[in-house]
Amino acid sequence: MGANYRSACRGKSIADVIAQLSLVEEEADESLYWMELIVEVGLLPLEKVSSLMSENTEILAMTVASIKTLRNKSKIVRLSVAEVQNLKSKI
Repeated sequence: MGANYRSACRGKSIADVIAQLSLVEEEADESLYWMELIVEVGLLPLEKVSSLMSENTEILAMTVASIKTLRNKSKIVRLSVAEVQNLKSKI
């Protein structure tokens, strides 16, 4: 996750950052999967990995929120001037 996040920080465009953060999302989800599996098969008790799982879930949530924000931002950037004026309040 860390290497992909670092790569996202160096993104050259919004699309590039979204692509890299999507990899972070996948890696975070996969890490959570493996931690759940480790607990399920009894390799470690939940108490040993619960804080790590919580932190991983928070990272996953922040990553998804960042991707959504960037997607919305990229939609606004693509709007024409007329479309932006239509978004303005009539007041």
